[in-house]
Order: sequence, then structure tokens, then C-alpha cells
Amino acid sequence: MKILFIGDIIGKLGRKVTRQLLPELRKEYCPDFILANGENLAHGSGLTLKTYDEMIGAGIEVMTSGNHIWEKKEFLKDIDRCCPYLVRPANFPPGAPGKDHIIIEKNNLKLGIVCLVGRVFMKAVDCPFRVVEPIIDKMREKTDNIIVDMHAEATSEKAGIGYFLDGKVSAVLGTHTHVQTADEKVLPNGTGFISDVGMVGGRDSIIGVQIEPILERYITQLPKQFGPVESGPAIFNAVILTIDEKTGKTEKIERIFRVIGS
Repeated sequence: MKILFIGDIIGKLGRKVTRQLLPELRKEYCPDFILANGENLAHGSGLTLKTYDEMIGAGIEVMTSGNHIWEKKEFLKDIDRCCPYLVRPANFPPGAPGKDHIIIEKNNLKLGIVCLVGRVFMKAVDCPFRVVEPIIDKMREKTDNIIVDMHAEATSEKAGIGYFLDGKVSAVLGTHTHVQTADEKVLPNGTGFISDVGMVGGRDSIIGVQIEPILERYITQLPKQFGPVESGPAIFNAVILTIDEKTGKTEKIERIFRVIGS
């Protein structure tokens, strides 16, 4: 089984590049499932039904999310329509709308997806370590092929979840920092891991965001409105996982880093 997992897709440029590259990547890697983190689809922060539909129409089969999922308030009422193909962080407080995990099936293959957010340098949420265990146990009754998106700031917290779930899930893939790391590996008990998959967005940016307003905020410490880079060269970050569907263990994890435009 091959899984293509795309890093945080940032705004209009990220959506455009994703649409452009997916046909080529399908031919090159022949993935059985295509996943992506979609929490920054709508102008770089949050989702809307329109941007969600655009990416599903482009061929993404499941989208994970993170701390920015509710940035577009109207999405609170729309998320239930997206639940078959969108997971919100499982360690949000009880009563949060949306699904805390998904199991999809295609061509006699089953794949489970769960998303978590970290607590280090982020807003207070439930403990991801304690929350995820019963969810994984429940999912493993139906499939051993499980992908965990650990949406977190601290590399140490992502690595902690990776080793905590080693041998219990197919892969723990870090998102949120928008910078692809070079630490992809298969952990001792067969779980694929990378601290951060990266992003799809402007190359000449500060993690996908316009440079000047961010610099002004740093220099003056005054509030400044900013948005994503929406044109020019872009980077596309993803990983391709090769998983033994009988055991759920990862055999290989490979980074994908493409530059589009010049």
C-alpha cells in the first residue's frame, strides 16, 4: 500500500500548486490513498466549504487539520458535511463538532486516519497521549493501517508521540511548522516518522506568509495584518509511505520536495 501525504496547503497558491502536481505525482508514485493537511486552505488560515470542495475535487481523499480549523467561523456549521473526508484533532475538548478519526476503504484496502494537536507552545487541549490510545485500539479492530497527523510546534512532542505509538500505527507524520524536516525514518517497531512534512505555498515567504508584515511585527512588536503569499515560485512538500497492508508496518518513507516556478 502506498500513501501520499501532503504537508499544510497554504491559501490560493498552495491549492493551485496541489492541483497542478497531483496528476504527475499519481503517475510517478501510484498512491493508493492521497491525504493532506488542509487547515490553512482558506487564505492561509482555516477552511471554507468552497476550498474544501476544491481540494476533494482535485483528488485528495482525506484531509487532516489542526489548531486553525475554526479560524473561518462559518466552517463550524459546515464541518458535518465534510466529515466523511475530514478529521479534526481528536484531543479537542468533548463536544467539538466533526470526527476524531476516519476509516476509509478503497480497492479492498482499509486506512485509518487520526489527527492530534500538541500542547507545547500551543493552546491548552486534552493530552494527546492519553486521548489517542483508546482511539487507536478501536481503529485496530478494523485495520492495522493507521496514519496519525501530529500537528504540533515542538519537535520533541512529535517525536514523543512517534515513539509512544511505535508498532501501534503505520506512521506518525508531523505538521504545523511548515518547514520540511530531514529526519524521516522507520522507528524500531515499524512506524514511519517525520517531524514535519512541510507545506505547499510560497517559496519566498516566511512559512507561507508575506515577508514584510511579519518583519514589521518582529521589529516593532505592533499588530500588523498579514496574509499568505499568493503568487510567484512555490514549494510542494509531501511524503510517500510504503506500507505492508497485512501488518500495518511502514517499509519505507520518502520525502518529496518540489519547486514550482522560478
